Amino acid sequence: MQVGNVTTPFGRRPMTLALVKRQFTMAEIKSGKTADKWKVFRDASEARALLGIQDRGLAVLDALLTFYPDAELSQDRAMIVFPSNAQLSVRAHGIAGATLRRQLAGLVDAGLIARKDSANGKRYARKDRAGEIEEAYGFDLSPLLARAEELAQLAQQVAADRAHFRRTKEKLTVCRRDVRKLISAAMDEGASGDWGAIEAMYIELVGRIPRTPTIGDLTAILEELEMLRAEILNLLEMQMNSENMSTNAALNERHIQNSNTESIYELEPNSEKETGAKPETKLEPKREPIKAFPLGMVLQACPEIMMYRPDGVVSSWRDLMAAAVVVRSMLGVSPSAYQDACEAMGPENAAATIACILERAGHINSAGGYLRDLTAKARRGEFSLGPMLMAQMRANPDAGRKAG
Repeated sequence: MQVGNVTTPFGRRPMTLALVKRQFTMAEIKSGKTADKWKVFRDASEARALLGIQDRGLAVLDALLTFYPDAELSQDRAMIVFPSNAQLSVRAHGIAGATLRRQLAGLVDAGLIARKDSANGKRYARKDRAGEIEEAYGFDLSPLLARAEELAQLAQQVAADRAHFRRTKEKLTVCRRDVRKLISAAMDEGASGDWGAIEAMYIELVGRIPRTPTIGDLTAILEELEMLRAEILNLLEMQMNSENMSTNAALNERHIQNSNTESIYELEPNSEKETGAKPETKLEPKREPIKAFPLGMVLQACPEIMMYRPDGVVSSWRDLMAAAVVVRSMLGVSPSAYQDACEAMGPENAAATIACILERAGHINSAGGYLRDLTAKARRGEFSLGPMLMAQMRANPDAGRKAG
């Protein structure tokens, strides 16, 4: 039992169960444990936002540590310092009395220090005949030693979060630049497409960036900007491929027209008609797989499909595909039509397509026929999931709140 290790505050300051718990924790510090006081202070400074303390509170904590004579906090010796408010104010760079008391209370509430009050609330130390401190009343620094490892972990977490925030912000900046310049190049060079609408989508996305964004804000907008960039590149690539095919067709046509009809090669038998000759096998051009968009983006554009999960939550592609099977049956799409879509698009994109069809079920006469048409386009390399998702996000601006 920890009887005798718990003290109560002086005066009107209330006693709480949290204070009792902290004093129990201080009493359980392992024998011989030590920690560099300035290392612990730096960790607490790094984690100040998580601890809920202000910069002035750190200045007061720094001043308290200067009254502790050793460089290391040690369980083997008392860690109580007892400066007066006047002494603390001087070492805390002249902080005002009321502010000092408020910051001391904040350090206690954050669990970084503890009070050990005397009978009259004064801070002092009683010494024995040899001059050694026998009993002291003031501020106990033991919580810093007890939480040394925890504070180090919090500091590492803050540093990792800061680095993640910086990387995400850099990615967003690069993506913004890419999208802006790609749109400008397409418009300046007269590329086919509704670039005015795409530019409006870009402006709307950039306008949603807050003045002081959180990592969640940046991540969500980055995902949408990356999707928009991918769709722009897809449109440009499709146009370039179309131009190349047109150019090749024109060259082939000129080659046929310029062929000599009296060429001696026409007198030779066709190799396909020769006995034992194998017919020439024509290789189909390799078709690039349809880009799979992030699951969160699909759910943001098409939140209705989540209603077809038992718990109403879609946390993985497996969940989405399971829901798509239920929706497929409800919409009257045959198993063979859905299987063909999975083979042509990939199972993830087929499930996302079903989610999009569900959102527009009231405007589609035959979901099965519509899916077969999209499947045929996917086999020809003419289908992209991006426009469907972007159109649905524009048609349903509240989708993000429903999905969240």
